[in-house]
Amino acid sequence: MLISGLLIGAALGFVLQRGRFCVTGAFRDVWIAKNTWWLSAFFVAIAVQAVGIWVLNALGVITLEASAFPWLATIVGGFVFGFGIVLAGGCATGTYYRASEGLVGSWFALIFYALFATISKYGPLAGTTEAMRGVTVGTQGSIHETLGVSPWVLVLALVAVTGLWARHHLTKPRMKMATLPPERTGLNHLLFEKAWNPFATAVVIGVIAIIAWPASWATGRESGLGITTPSANIASYLTTGDVELVDWGVFLVLGILIGSFIAAKGSGEFKLRVPDAQTIVRSIGGGALMGVGAAWAGGCTIGNALVATAAFEWQGWVSFAVMILGTGAAAKLFIAPRKTSAAPSRVPAGV
Repeated sequence: MLISGLLIGAALGFVLQRGRFCVTGAFRDVWIAKNTWWLSAFFVAIAVQAVGIWVLNALGVITLEASAFPWLATIVGGFVFGFGIVLAGGCATGTYYRASEGLVGSWFALIFYALFATISKYGPLAGTTEAMRGVTVGTQGSIHETLGVSPWVLVLALVAVTGLWARHHLTKPRMKMATLPPERTGLNHLLFEKAWNPFATAVVIGVIAIIAWPASWATGRESGLGITTPSANIASYLTTGDVELVDWGVFLVLGILIGSFIAAKGSGEFKLRVPDAQTIVRSIGGGALMGVGAAWAGGCTIGNALVATAAFEWQGWVSFAVMILGTGAAAKLFIAPRKTSAAPSRVPAGV
């Protein structure tokens, strides 16, 4: 059954790479471009998954439960993670698929993300992580339990808001970009050449996220998609040889590498690209912050922002919000100044 993790991961990696679906860009655009096009697409993935997993919960296939809300770790960790993904140049899955495209900077970010997630979950920082996550509020970690309503009330509200938001973007006139005539035909063109619509990509991601739940549960791993713990487990396994760490999640992230590599090679987008030393140092720092932040927050842009939000956990939605804030802080510090310095200056007439 573990092989299902590899297959689902490969499908997810393929879709992420071909759809150019990176949550870092979605968060960054909110602050730099003042645009929510990609963020609304991400909400589509959350909404699709929410419908699916609550149906599975109603059928008894899975059981959705949330423990007490670790507010301190969620807020601090989410902000640190959001800050780190800007330095690393990608979120957790974005770093995985960019590594498979041959971006050496993403290799460094990925290695240090896994390393510092391991340090924070199983190593010297494990005590700090445990202490921070031990600071909780209330006994109910889900929003619907706190409000005393059916989760379906929140599902319907999420679907309605997301639908209106997506409709706003899809019906809004957009500038047509010049494109080269297609060189491929049929399925080859669709899979490896044609630009994918972000909203269609989001629907597919949402469906994959739904399928991941029962597939993971069948192996005894009671969760859906997740990147941080599997990444930490790989690093820990390589140093300890503990085969119990090799679970469905490990196969999932390995599958993401395989699927995104196939997509990159098939589309001609794979190329080894070595950045300058400053970018490598920034990628290392970003990866380290991602690992620590995700361990503290209990998840990354997948485990928290995509999965825990669909389950309507406080941890998911609060970390989602502070990740956006962390991304904004890093974008203002590292991206906005570059844009300002790169902008042409106005020279007064007569000078």
